[in-house]
Amino acid sequence: MTRAIMIQGTGSNVGKSMLVAGLCRIAKQDGLSVAPFKPQNMSNNAAVTADGGEIGRAQALQALASGLVPHTDMNPVLLKPETDTGAQVVVQGKRLTTVRARDYAKLKPQLLQAVTDSFNRLKSRHDLVIVEGAGSPAEVNLRAGDIANMGFARATDTPVILCGDIDRGGVIAQIVGTQAVIDPADADLVKGFLVNKFRGDPSLFDDGYALIQSHTGWPGFGVIPWFPHAHRLPAEDALDIAAPNRAEGLHIVCLRLSRIANFDDMDPLAQEPSVRLTMLSAGQPIPGDADIVVLPGSKSTRGDLAFLRGEGWDIDLAAHVRRGGYVLGICGGYQMLGQSISDPEGIEGPPGTDPGLGLLDVATTMTPKKTLTEVTATHAGTDLPVRGYEIHIGVTEGPDRARPFAYVNGSPEGAHSPSGRITGSYLHGLFRDDQFRATWLAQFGATGTMTYDTTVETTLDALADHLRQHVDTKALFATAR
Repeated sequence: MTRAIMIQGTGSNVGKSMLVAGLCRIAKQDGLSVAPFKPQNMSNNAAVTADGGEIGRAQALQALASGLVPHTDMNPVLLKPETDTGAQVVVQGKRLTTVRARDYAKLKPQLLQAVTDSFNRLKSRHDLVIVEGAGSPAEVNLRAGDIANMGFARATDTPVILCGDIDRGGVIAQIVGTQAVIDPADADLVKGFLVNKFRGDPSLFDDGYALIQSHTGWPGFGVIPWFPHAHRLPAEDALDIAAPNRAEGLHIVCLRLSRIANFDDMDPLAQEPSVRLTMLSAGQPIPGDADIVVLPGSKSTRGDLAFLRGEGWDIDLAAHVRRGGYVLGICGGYQMLGQSISDPEGIEGPPGTDPGLGLLDVATTMTPKKTLTEVTATHAGTDLPVRGYEIHIGVTEGPDRARPFAYVNGSPEGAHSPSGRITGSYLHGLFRDDQFRATWLAQFGATGTMTYDTTVETTLDALADHLRQHVDTKALFATAR
């Protein structure tokens, strides 16, 4: 009989995604067929699935931890913010609509059916499904029609483990306060709690741990120390990309756009010892010692182009190019490098055309059809295979396409400027391939030494060992039903 359990958090970024990945790896190691599931995710960092859709990047990592190929059923509702008040709604891998935040509640009854359908399909195929909540069940103002936390748990009768984050302080109030504000019937579904991200000697929290148990009546399943190798796993949030503070090396600067998307391209580069990666935030100029500036993907290309100009980064980029620097634009960043971006149907915002940065002689027209596909390309400069994926709207054409970045099924992909110093490509994930990454870095005098996929696998095993040491996983899994 298939069982399920749900990890909910006392807030965002308490470590739910990492916990689910680690628990999935433990279940896999123990011989179970296990699958991850997140009813609703909000992220512009998406992964392309084998069935031709997209899901949150965290669920793709959890699928890897489970030994599975990512599938759209693992994250049936994905919200991709396009503005501060609106988001694209992706259902079972395909775009449904774009809505303002205040109108989203009207969709929830329709979305709950898709969520439960996907969940039931996963349950029919696996021994155990480990579910990740979103945000916090303590946001009781959002409880009506909820599909992400207790609304889902109640609809599917899924037991819940509540996770608090001691690193941000106030974990006792986080957990006890959650029980105080949620509906008693919701609280009955909570079968215990975890305390995550402890730094130092966990025994120092013994009294606090006992206090939580006495106030809530919920058993504790463990105090989890900070996992020091988390930065070796793909980051779900651009703020979580951990680049070591190196004083030297090839200086790659990635612009942290306001709607940055699919920035996992930077993860392998951040871990190369010969690379100094800077994730540049708003308010900071592009440093004069940058060797390569990366314009990453964006969920709102024209909006982020305006953001880039508002930061003065267009002026910095021009100076960088005059100094002989290199620029790489990926997906939305590639579109920004061209002469213009036209959106006649208003797909990403108000209809119109904006001038691009003019660093590539190409132009982009936004079209309704979205490209979602895994790709094995051939790099034009080296003939090396490049594994990646495309996830974009828009068609880009122009003279610089005569100097492609790569070939996909014999067709040119991407573009180079005549100087060769400006490059654009729609291929995400290209730096995961160790041989290509090492060859690409070598042209700038840097050395690629990391085996990225192996590092991710060994880090997932280390995460599983870490959780086994500090969590009563046997008791935790026993609460599943």
